[in-house]
Amino acid sequence: MKNTLLTAAVGVLIVLSGAAADAAPRKAKGSDTVYRDTTSPDGVKGVGTESQDIVSMSDAMVRDLLSVPELMNRPTPPRIIVDPKYFRNESSEIIDKALITDRIRVNLIRSAQGRMRFVGREYAGAVEEERELKDAGKVDVGTTGRTRAQAGADYRLVGRIGTRDAIDTRSGTKSRFSQYTFELLDMEYGEIIWSNLYEFKKENRDDVVYR
Repeated sequence: MKNTLLTAAVGVLIVLSGAAADAAPRKAKGSDTVYRDTTSPDGVKGVGTESQDIVSMSDAMVRDLLSVPELMNRPTPPRIIVDPKYFRNESSEIIDKALITDRIRVNLIRSAQGRMRFVGREYAGAVEEERELKDAGKVDVGTTGRTRAQAGADYRLVGRIGTRDAIDTRSGTKSRFSQYTFELLDMEYGEIIWSNLYEFKKENRDDVVYR
């Protein structure tokens, strides 16, 4: 009798454990990572700024800047700051501005071939630290010699990101117009010597989250 009850109890436990396993949520199987061309549309599509937009706009700005006479025809190469500090994001989405300004700066350095010089103002703290070590005699002066001060800039890339959003409350379709304005500011007179913009409009029923 005892053996029969024990066998029955074990059977019940097996059935219950099987049912619990079936009821537990199953983790979805992950998919293989797919590499895509950065100039092609994202597989995850929304109304925000995507990789192909960043590549297209930065390449367009580089081509246009390389045609500016004030930059390319000077006997002494101008010094330019290209970083995200004064490139303001006033849009409705989170955007890593450095992705855009870094790409513009890198491609300008490669394409200008010495006809422009670039000041790394965001690294001024590192330069000042090294200069203080040299002044204190803790390190030598290097191979390029000393200057009275750090390099000043002739021009700085500035700009603004703006968006206008709309949503159809019946269908859930979202629309976003995005405008990226780029300008080159004369750092002595405050004159804008070059200006251009990049714009696009997207619609999508199911938006995605951009991070």
